[in-house]
Amino acid sequence: MTEPLFLADAYRRDAKARVCAHTAEGGIVLDQSLFYATSGGQPGDSGQLTWAGGTLPIATAVKADHGAIALVPGGASELPPIGAEVTQQIDWDRRFTHMRVHTALHLLSVAIPLPVTGGSISAGKGRLDFDMPEAVVDRDALEASLRTLVARDLPVSEAWITDAELAAQPELIKTMSVAPPRGAGRVRLVRIGQGSDQVDLQPCGGTHVRTTAEIGKLRIGKMEKKGRQNRRIYLHIDD
Repeated sequence: MTEPLFLADAYRRDAKARVCAHTAEGGIVLDQSLFYATSGGQPGDSGQLTWAGGTLPIATAVKADHGAIALVPGGASELPPIGAEVTQQIDWDRRFTHMRVHTALHLLSVAIPLPVTGGSISAGKGRLDFDMPEAVVDRDALEASLRTLVARDLPVSEAWITDAELAAQPELIKTMSVAPPRGAGRVRLVRIGQGSDQVDLQPCGGTHVRTTAEIGKLRIGKMEKKGRQNRRIYLHIDD
């Protein structure tokens, strides 16, 4: 099992690790990973590994068997040997953009309190699909509501509950298409705001900014009908 360093500190940019295994597909498994593994609509991190005598670009990271994270090389190159100590460096600009978009999408689910049927994150933009039979969203009002939430500089934090506690609070689960990870005995919750200022609390294993103010400028993009009941709303982050 790979220790997910990104959960402990999403702002950490480099770290030491040791190579535990190579996958059949040519991936590298480390004992601890700064690289977020593709899941929940969020892409895996890119970056590089360096070790005595070698450097290897990493294109992405994916989940592997038994809780491991496999780093996918960005091209044909010699892999660091099993047992080698390596230094991980993530592409910070890309990661931070994903963090801003991901937190902004949580706010979008606050501004539109309807079940989420899908979503994705990419560099500078993301989208959510809502179970929304009728298109009743006022674009300008939605954008203004999101900008107000960002400007409130609400803290973003985490908490952990047991699988049983989550089962007893099904209202915490907003996303219909992606089930929260279970089986480890506990589930991570991401909270936006605190106390009477709390605006959101939902299961999530992704990386987020520390406060909503770090999201920066955002705007609503296309709003599309996707099927009889689904509406897709795009959100863009501007530098």
